[in-house]
Amino acid sequence: MNESASAAAFFDLDKTLMAGSSGMEFARVARRRGIITRRQILDWGIDHALYRLRGATDEQTLEVLRVATETVAGVPERQIARMWPEVLAGILPRVYPAVLAEAHRHQDEGAEAWIVSAAGAGMVESLASVLGLDGGVGTTYEVGPDGHFTGSIEGPFVYGQGKVEVISALAADRGLDLEASWAYSDSMSDLPMLEAVGNPVVVNPDPPLLTLARERDWQVMRFDRLGRNLAIAGSVVAAALLGGLGSYVTTRRQ
Repeated sequence: MNESASAAAFFDLDKTLMAGSSGMEFARVARRRGIITRRQILDWGIDHALYRLRGATDEQTLEVLRVATETVAGVPERQIARMWPEVLAGILPRVYPAVLAEAHRHQDEGAEAWIVSAAGAGMVESLASVLGLDGGVGTTYEVGPDGHFTGSIEGPFVYGQGKVEVISALAADRGLDLEASWAYSDSMSDLPMLEAVGNPVVVNPDPPLLTLARERDWQVMRFDRLGRNLAIAGSVVAAALLGGLGSYVTTRRQ
């Protein structure tokens, strides 16, 4: 991490740093591991298709949180942690090279780069590590004394105003100036985070956010295709995940 940084760039994950939804990649792996049913993966697939087309409402997002907490309730934390290499193998080819390059540019210029997402903290932290970013903050699911998820969350739901809460805590902890910082997102749901920094950037924005960005003269990044030159792909992904990420997860658990 860049301990001398005075600013940071905060990146939403779904439809901003990556194409589509990270939750769908989790669902595919959870189905293969027997954690969710075939019917659930079908329903989530339909929801994912709609999300790709028009984004998600606050009500839909809260419903996803409810389903997620119920799904993992009673599941050992270790079992979910072991899924992350396989989940990330599905996410990494969907990372937008241009957005990742933007994150690395900020680091090269002396700022920190963080992923801030409503997705599970374990997955967000793992992804940030693999991408060479300074860190990731996600929603933390509560683990009981027996090492199993309880079906509740700890701390804020990292969505909407919850993102402002976590980036404000990061700023206080790491001496970051939010007015000098950047935030990147595709959705109006992240308006609180975009307004909390001095340099908001919208990425593949939904129509309401695009309209607002034009009114406020915010920077807009638009691209509908991942392109041929993906940031990370093929056997390099597998090697990094099976080696480096496995060590990272083990170290973090210890």
